[in-house]
Amino acid sequence: MSRATGKESDMSFAPNILERLARARADLRMGVPIVLFDDAQAFLVQAAETITDQRLTQARSLGEPLSLVVTARRAETLKAQVYDGDISRIILPDDAMSGWVNCVADPADDLKMPIKGPFKTERDGDVSLHRLAIDLVKSAQLLPSVVMSALPNAADFALQNGLTSLPKEASLPHLASSSPMHSVAGAKLPIQASNAGKLHIFRPEDGGAEHYAIEIGKPSRGAPVLARLHSACFTGDVLGSLKCDCGPQLNAALRQMGDEGAGVLLYLNQEGRGIGLANKMRAYALQDQGFDTVEANHRLGFEDDERDFRIGSNILKELGFGAVRLLTNNPKKINMMEENGISVSERVALQVGENDFNRAYLATKASKSGHMF
Repeated sequence: MSRATGKESDMSFAPNILERLARARADLRMGVPIVLFDDAQAFLVQAAETITDQRLTQARSLGEPLSLVVTARRAETLKAQVYDGDISRIILPDDAMSGWVNCVADPADDLKMPIKGPFKTERDGDVSLHRLAIDLVKSAQLLPSVVMSALPNAADFALQNGLTSLPKEASLPHLASSSPMHSVAGAKLPIQASNAGKLHIFRPEDGGAEHYAIEIGKPSRGAPVLARLHSACFTGDVLGSLKCDCGPQLNAALRQMGDEGAGVLLYLNQEGRGIGLANKMRAYALQDQGFDTVEANHRLGFEDDERDFRIGSNILKELGFGAVRLLTNNPKKINMMEENGISVSERVALQVGENDFNRAYLATKASKSGHMF
């Protein structure tokens, strides 16, 4: 395999680029550095959330300046200058250790320590590898912040230290696209909503989380099917949380499909609007401090919604559906379905689950995220 191009020989047992991306996500979650490179530059990359004093000291021993890369959303809260559009490169002080890095990356103590700067930030230069690093930690469901330092030779350094290395040009298309889905198993599953249920398991090629399709009855592939794209919500679907309307929406959608005798519910493992359960709990803690859902996501460094609804359209196509009656209050789901080849013949409102604990949350979804109630 050529480490410069990321191409694999047909006779090589080396991991291909998708497998290397999956390995890189696992490494970052464990606190192991990775190497990103292109034809002009290379960087050692460590996730801010999992970096240790030892790794930070080792990175400093290489003799290159270190920078803490955060998103523009996080930089806004930190009052750090943003010269690179969607990211900011904060120069790491010489005496900063992992505690300082975590304090800047994680907003948990922002109100206790409102003044964390002043920060010196980098400007000018190619930041495409920095953006790639942020995309990677997001896809690993870590806080969107990384520590980076330049390397003279990516291939030699990665090989000598046993690190996963990723070429930019081979990696970008896979991070920008939605991974193809493949059905791996399916079986009849009678449920409360319908005795005629069937559960399909879909696995993405990129090693990410599996997603599920619950088919009710025998819906026709030649007519719009009653469908719901439901994002996983452990707190609402399993624990019955009153902070959201997810559990009631899930049950109401299945019940309506059961009443009509046909439908398909896609259960997509995109917890917390795509940021993962740990970050969702961080957002909840920020909400306890008085921030709304959107503000909490921004303080963490995320966008309002990080989900990829293309996953839903890909699964529907795999199941043979081309048109849906979509159970949703979210116009983004409708637009994404249409843009990816699934016709939405009707929006079916799903207005259930409002209570004293989630009323402000639902109001925020309507006012800031455009949900239709």
